[in-house]
Order: sequence, then C-alpha cells, then structure tokens
Amino acid sequence: MPVIEPDLSEQLRHSVVKLFTVVKESNYYAPWERAYQQTSGGSACIVEGNRILTNAHVVANQLYVQALKPGDAKKYAARVLHVDHDRETALLTVDDPQFFVGTVPVTFGELPARNAKVTVYGFPVGGNELCITAGVVSRIEVRTYTHSQRNLLALQTDAAINPGNSGGPVFMNGELVGLAFQSYKKKDLEKSGYVVPITVVRSFFADLEDGAIGGVPDLGVYWQKIENPALRAYLGVAGTATGVRVSRVLFGSSADSVLRIDDVLVAIDGTPIGGDGTIALRANDRVHFEHLIGSRQVGDVLAIDLVRRGEPQRVSVTLRPYTSMVPPPRPERRPSYLIFAGLVFTTLSYEYMHNWEWAKDHHRYRTFASETFPSMERRQIVLIHEVLAHEINVGYHQVRGAIVERVNGRAIRDIHDVVAALDAPVGEFHVIETDYHGPRRDSSDYHTSYGTRIVLDRATAERATGEILQQHSISAARSADLA
Repeated sequence: MPVIEPDLSEQLRHSVVKLFTVVKESNYYAPWERAYQQTSGGSACIVEGNRILTNAHVVANQLYVQALKPGDAKKYAARVLHVDHDRETALLTVDDPQFFVGTVPVTFGELPARNAKVTVYGFPVGGNELCITAGVVSRIEVRTYTHSQRNLLALQTDAAINPGNSGGPVFMNGELVGLAFQSYKKKDLEKSGYVVPITVVRSFFADLEDGAIGGVPDLGVYWQKIENPALRAYLGVAGTATGVRVSRVLFGSSADSVLRIDDVLVAIDGTPIGGDGTIALRANDRVHFEHLIGSRQVGDVLAIDLVRRGEPQRVSVTLRPYTSMVPPPRPERRPSYLIFAGLVFTTLSYEYMHNWEWAKDHHRYRTFASETFPSMERRQIVLIHEVLAHEINVGYHQVRGAIVERVNGRAIRDIHDVVAALDAPVGEFHVIETDYHGPRRDSSDYHTSYGTRIVLDRATAERATGEILQQHSISAARSADLA
C-alpha cells in the first residue's frame, strides 16, 4: 500500500503562532511619562529550544504578550528573550511547557531566487484563523526597514502581506526563508510586500551567540560614483578598475581614522565593488555594497582594498555600531530629559521628529537628521522642548523646540554637558543660549527667534524646580540615565 504524505500546509501550521501584545510607547511630549496603553499583535513561528521568532516591531514597547496556537482556544503568557530592532527580529518563549506540545520547530532554508514560489503564514486583520497566501519573489535588494531605518537585504513578493502578518513565517518547499515585515502602500503599486530574508535571520542568531545583541554595524562613509573619466584620472583609478569614491568619513564610525576622503573603495573582503556601488550577490543578482557590512557583526574586521592617490592599498576596518547626529528608532530607549527651572531639556531623535508633523517637517531638524554629522564638538542635538510656566521663567514661555548652543558659557556636545554646566552657574545667574526656536510667523516675537538668551536667577532656580515638579506631578527632575 503506498504511503500518503500528509499535506504540507497541515504540517507547517504546527509551526505558526499568533501573538497578542499590550504596548505602551514613550511620550516624547512629556518624556517623564508613557503614552496611552494600546493593544497590538502579529504572527510568529516556533524555532528550536522552545522559542518563538517574530518581528521586533511586534513586541516593541510591550508590557504583556500572549501566544496562541492555531486551532487552540487558550492563550499563554509569553516572555520576550531578545529583541534586535536593527534586523527586525525578536525571540520569545512561553514558560508553560504545555504550550509547545504538538508544535514543530521550523527548518531554516536558503535565500530564494527571484521568481521562486513562497507561501506566507500568519494572522492578518479581517479574521482570527490562520491565513495562507502564495506568491513569488519578485525582487531582492537592500532596502530601508521601516521599523529601524536601517538598510538591509529584503525580499519583495506579491504574496499578500497585511497588518497582522508581521513576524509570520515565509516558507519555500517547507523551509523558512524569511519573516513577513512590511508592505508598500501606494495607490499606483499593488501586491507588494517585503520579507526579512533568512540571511538576516541567521545573522540575528549569530549575533546572539555571545548572549547579547550588538546590532548591525555600519561603515560610516558617504560615497560617490566614479563614472566621469576626468574624476577617475584625478583619483588615479586606472584602466577598467571599478569602485566608489569616499566623499565623507563620519566621526566615531568604523571608518574614522582609517579611510580618507578621495579613497576609492575597490573591494570588501575580496568582493569587487561596481562603479554604481553594487556587488554581485549571486549570478544575475546585484545589490548595494552596504549588504557586505549589514551581514557582518559589530567587532568583525573587514579587509578593504582601495586606491589612495593612485596607489593600491589594503586596510583593515573594525566594525562599530551605526552613528548619527539624530539616532534612528530605538523603542527600548526612554527619552533623556532634564527639568530645570521649568525648562525641559531633551534630545532630538527620530521618534521626537515623527511624533508631530511640525517637528518632522521642521527644516532645521531635517537638516540635522540628514545633512549634519557627529563631531568632536557636537554628538547630540539638545533641545529645550518647552517651558513649564512659573514666575522664574516669565518671558520665556514661548520658547519651544529651541536648539541649545551653550549653558553657562559651556558649549553643549550632548545632554550630559547640560547637567554639568548647570552645576557651574555664571555668578548670580544661569545663562542658556539657543540659536533658533521657530520662527513663529504669527508671533510678535518673530524678530527674537534667533540667538535667544535665557537668564535665570541662580538663588531661586532650585526652589522653583521643586515647585514646578510638584505642580505638574512629575516624580523626577531628570531621566534615569542622567541621575
């Protein structure tokens, strides 16, 4: 009698999990508080060791998580083990061993080729039962991950990926090849969803080998194509050699003190870089060379072949974490703040900018986010977010979003400098200088928007701070990282 193989989808359903999440995000308007509690959720799959694999954004800011198996009626309390926001991956477990009875850990596969057939398992909105959609891999490219704003390899597919699918397994021939994580929503583009590929998932587990998440490293350079013959000659690039010109090296980055402006990056770990900044992923597939960095770990050492002033050289670069003037999203990071005499000091971050339309579109903030880079003189943008009204700060109540330049004569590199400077007042006064806080075109204070100087009475500042905290029921004058 012939053996009848069970339906593959029936086997795989024992690897899929639905997650229910209660979340509470940080409040960037009142950084000493959290925002309203909300419910969320997503999909996941079982991996070896009684663990559950999902997207980072599914469990970001979580207070409580429950897991449910398809066809089961009982939800089990889950516990978050590790979250890698850069790679959009997270691991959970359920302490009750009964949950894992009948489940089957997924088997990791390989990176699928374009036009490969894949199936997406998950629990999208519109129903409570397991949903399975099929499609093909239409594109493989380095893409910006919405959750982390990092550029990593991603798969594009026409399989339906909707809210609730996030973190759900994507299978090819019964093996895990990725996690559904975001869709592209535009009226002229339909059926376009994205998958965290298995290569990134494997990188997440490799990062975990030491028990901690180091995140995705970054080379820390800006670059330029070298297509123009005169530019190639100027840089000393001969013949048919390819590569990209280094146009900026970021302070504190992996490349700092190793690479130089006008270096031509020719190859990384033996992989040639094309004149358009791409490398061969495999036959007929090319991706941005940033993939070579994003697939490695913080602390890894890269061998970089380059041309410097016409001379071939090889240098070693030890990979460091990503660096920027305005940090990318990090849900686990509570906002830093300091309240002094009603002035609320905080730092400019991706979350701060995207909490309100006015901040996201503020041209000065956008310049700091995209065109200004860390330096020895400045590592953070410190703001006076608002002024909590009190007699001591009369005349300054309109100040909002001001960029702090100096406090008591001390140039401000980061928010820790503000703390130190306020411990050293200038004579009888505290003097805070900002370069910009508007302008508010509907305000009579328009002409004073530039170069504002805030002067506070030293003798009454401490008492006023206590009164303001009490009036607003704020438990601490500064965040835990500044205590």
